[in-house]
Amino acid sequence: MGWLQSRRLRYGVGATGLAFLLFALLRLVFLIGFSGVGVAQFFADPQWLQTLGIGFRFDLRLALLLVLPLAVLAWLPRWNLTTVLLLRGAARVYLLLALGLIGLVYIIDFGHYAYLGVRINATVLRYLDDAQISQQMVWETYPVLWIALGWLAVLALWFYGFVRLERLTLAREPQVIRRSSVAVGAGLGLVAVLLALLGRVDKLNLENPVPLRWSDAFFSGNGQIAAVGLNPVLFLYDTLKAGQAQFDEAQVRVHYPVISRYLGVDRPDVQSLAFERRQSVQPYHVVAERAPNVMFVMLESLGTSAVGAYGNPLNPTPNLDRLASESWFFKHFYVPVTGTAKTVWASITGVPDVTRQETATRHPLITNQRTLINAFTDYQKLYMIGGNAGWANINALIQQSIDGVRLYEERDWRSPRVDVWGISDLDLFKEGDEILRALPKDKPFFAYVQTSGNHRPFTIPRDNDGFEVSNLSLEQVQNAGSRSVEQYNAVRLLDFNIGRLMELAKAGGYYDNTIFVFFGDHNTRISRIPHMPPAFEQLGLESNHVPMLIHAPGLLKPKVIEEAVGLADLLPTVAGMAGVSFENRAMGRDLQQPAPEGERVVPLVLREGTFPLIGGVTKDHLLQMQHDGSAPTLHDLKSATPLENVADAHPEEFQRLVELTRGLHESARLMLYRNVR
Repeated sequence: MGWLQSRRLRYGVGATGLAFLLFALLRLVFLIGFSGVGVAQFFADPQWLQTLGIGFRFDLRLALLLVLPLAVLAWLPRWNLTTVLLLRGAARVYLLLALGLIGLVYIIDFGHYAYLGVRINATVLRYLDDAQISQQMVWETYPVLWIALGWLAVLALWFYGFVRLERLTLAREPQVIRRSSVAVGAGLGLVAVLLALLGRVDKLNLENPVPLRWSDAFFSGNGQIAAVGLNPVLFLYDTLKAGQAQFDEAQVRVHYPVISRYLGVDRPDVQSLAFERRQSVQPYHVVAERAPNVMFVMLESLGTSAVGAYGNPLNPTPNLDRLASESWFFKHFYVPVTGTAKTVWASITGVPDVTRQETATRHPLITNQRTLINAFTDYQKLYMIGGNAGWANINALIQQSIDGVRLYEERDWRSPRVDVWGISDLDLFKEGDEILRALPKDKPFFAYVQTSGNHRPFTIPRDNDGFEVSNLSLEQVQNAGSRSVEQYNAVRLLDFNIGRLMELAKAGGYYDNTIFVFFGDHNTRISRIPHMPPAFEQLGLESNHVPMLIHAPGLLKPKVIEEAVGLADLLPTVAGMAGVSFENRAMGRDLQQPAPEGERVVPLVLREGTFPLIGGVTKDHLLQMQHDGSAPTLHDLKSATPLENVADAHPEEFQRLVELTRGLHESARLMLYRNVR
């Protein structure tokens, strides 16, 4: 047992232990501070302990990978860490830089998950394209200096620990150890390191060992549980190295017969993969003295769980609730992928943005898309945003795709800038109203208004027309789906401003002849939503499930739509209402026409990244599967136990949704490139 006296061995074990302790503590910080799981919930379900164990094994792997370069330097035959002081200095610099970089990844991961409910992955690189705006939003939202000081303190403490370990092991006098003992110790140490890197013994096969992979953390099917089992550094690396293919044409051909029927393609052709179909003026279009105006209003970060009409008990949205009772009210409306830029893309192009790393708006070769907005040929087209339209490069999509559009952004407004996102939504509505009133009256308008106030840092502007902040307690708002009182008040302010927009439209004389389309762009991550069905939290649907209503009291009678409807369906539906004919090559369909597949299906991306989890949702069920079609499961959205796979109880529905879900996802990937003008 003389090998236990080895300086190198003690240093390696000690350094690994110090690194593992740091990563394990950071995992507990994530579990307690960011995962959203309560103590009672954690200990009530053994799956939480199981995934925590998986996470600790990932942490041990990262600790070993961090220490391996030091082990190599320590075991060099002659010039090594025990004999050369310069190498020890280099080792210290390496540790300081490596730990600093790893800490930065953890900090970004915590913030990423706190807002989006997703551990950091390759998609985070898209924010580098808008580094200045991203940096400013972070600065205005988070206590950056305190976070930096906290991490520097932790870094200094751990660096001191590594230096002390070095002095207690490498710097002491060597012990005489027999070569046979060294060989035994080295062999045992190598086996231990390999097993720790492998991360498992349950599938140990010497001919073909199966290492612990990121997918093992998703054993439960619950994304919140899986998040606790991932290591942000290793998961980021895995998603970066995998890369992404643009599309899989072979898979599109396999599913083309089903998807071409689903879309109602005029002349199906599996060779050319044509998706074109033409819709003439329909008899159900609204009857008016002149062509109706259209106004899309994108409601930033607004999910159904925050809206009273969908069950929120705190009455935060009285204006939207009233509008819902006077409008076409969509109870099951979904955006295909979360994220503002991806919602803007799908709402304009009709193609879900299923890119796996960056957003489609950042791809310079595909931002010139066909859009049904251009079918509104005699319309004056406007796009209004309170901030910089260069965010995520959405200005390229808007200006290259919409013919004759007038883009109004931050530099065009007189009102003062209130935060990183530009002027307030109220000022945006007021100045936008002035522009609409001044338009020539001989032509209708198509206006797209993008709000931003319901977004960190949740600024309440000084000039707000008398809006009053609510003083509910943190516990009250958290029990109703808000993460903070500031977020709750931001929702209330957005609703207040929608009420003012309607007043402005009435005073401006265009209210009665306008089709207003209100829709959320995505939901922010929330902790507790007891007023929503369990499926929305446990299956992750709360991120995609957003409010939607079409308000045109002078043109449409109130109606409740129970079917599942997707964001891509908005433009075809509104075009049908307005009596506009069009040719469509994208995914959306006029919902006033019967769905060939029976109960409507909306394609979703439930987990973004290089290895996305995709889904197909109906009014009653969710089919989810891995991006390659593996591991499909069917879930009852009305069940008290929605994680249960009910495929055996509904075999026909299961098979139908398996084909549609994979087919729609693969077809959308192709359409991103085939819908280019």
